[in-house]
Amino acid sequence: MNYLSTRGHPARKRFSDILLEGLAPDGGLYLPEHYPQISEARLGELRRVYQEQGYAALAFEILSLYIDDIPAADLRAICDRTYTAAVFGTKEIVPLRELEDGFYLEALSNGPTLAFKDMAMQLLGHLFEYELGRRGEELNILGATSGDTGSAAEYAMKGKRGVRVFMTSPHGRMSPFQQAQMFGLQDANIHNIAIEGVFDDCQDIVKAVSHDAEFKRRYKIGTVNSINWARLLAQVVYYFAGYFQATRGNGQKVSFTVPSGNFGNVCAGHVARMMGLPIERLVVATNENDVLDEFFRTGVYRVRAGADTHETSSPSMDISKASNFERFVFDLLGRDGAEVRRLFADELGRTGRFALQAHPSFADASGRYGFASGRSTHADRLATIRDTWERFGTMIDTHTADGVKVAREQLQPGVPMVVLETALPIKFAATIVEALGREPDRPRQFEGIESLPKRVTVLPADAQRVKQYIAEHCQ
Repeated sequence: MNYLSTRGHPARKRFSDILLEGLAPDGGLYLPEHYPQISEARLGELRRVYQEQGYAALAFEILSLYIDDIPAADLRAICDRTYTAAVFGTKEIVPLRELEDGFYLEALSNGPTLAFKDMAMQLLGHLFEYELGRRGEELNILGATSGDTGSAAEYAMKGKRGVRVFMTSPHGRMSPFQQAQMFGLQDANIHNIAIEGVFDDCQDIVKAVSHDAEFKRRYKIGTVNSINWARLLAQVVYYFAGYFQATRGNGQKVSFTVPSGNFGNVCAGHVARMMGLPIERLVVATNENDVLDEFFRTGVYRVRAGADTHETSSPSMDISKASNFERFVFDLLGRDGAEVRRLFADELGRTGRFALQAHPSFADASGRYGFASGRSTHADRLATIRDTWERFGTMIDTHTADGVKVAREQLQPGVPMVVLETALPIKFAATIVEALGREPDRPRQFEGIESLPKRVTVLPADAQRVKQYIAEHCQ
């Protein structure tokens, strides 16, 4: 399997190369040259693998379609080491819970940092260590987080040989629990950088550093954000697992609702659907930062400035530049790299927006790709958290509440709806207390983390300052 850039760069690369690289040389994102197709018969075989051998075996089957430069035995061992009950709390790894007839939550937050990002990041940690060991190299990971990516990356990479993590986050904009998870880590290979700005400033810094080819080469910079194809690929697996749990046969369609800010989680669903998984709708649920909902309703993609990015009670979605959206637009436009480059590198940079409502590809985008969308507010979150607790005895976090609210607006008779859970409620305790008048349960390993000593450096939103920090800590 070879990989290409969404912006048309002529080079083709193998999986192990793009694993360590992040962005393509032209600033584009990597995608496979084609999506392997899963026939109905093959889907039945994968269902049996999942039911008889478990999630790790299913992960191996899906990943091996895209990774052919790691020996199969090694890749299987990496999957077996990653997806265990000891790490994810249950042997099912991503159990489905039916709230009511045909309406499910898929539990993705039982990993070490209590967020869905663990599902991919734990795999990435093992893949990085394996590939760096095979090459005898080191890697400096530069990332941006609005909350959960950072802690998931740091917990996956702490203590790993040959890896340092430099994680940027918006200063003061994460929940106290999220900050404590990250800043409380004392491992020498973990560096937290709080940026005086919003998440999009952090993301812009990561891209600016990645575009500096000489700095990137000299300091061996890689990424763990969902711009890294390996991370998105790992997320494809739980769409298959959710589908198998929600259905009995392979002819039935299922819809998924995904709380989304950066478009990575739902982009994995797009990949699964392109492979042939019978997904009826992929519903994008946003909060007040509704750049994605606006696009799917109007065809206009309009990024917001930092001052216009709302600080909300679902902070991991406080994003106004959806990095992975470029991957979908690449497919939407018939994989026209030159046009994608014009839209994202030129027009978006010059005007902050582009419009596709008049483009023929947008007219039937919903039918061809299954996308729908909706928006949720703070009041909606409180009402949904309260309703889900009172009716079903299930406590959900703020981002999952956005998903549940929007999912109910998109229900279709006879089509199961699976909402992807994004985090456990303890990560957003203040809003849970506001909604329910009680504190959420706290796993024992996280008792008192807010009072632990913190290791964090505050820097301005300046790529040069971040590069200087990286250089000083790579000696």
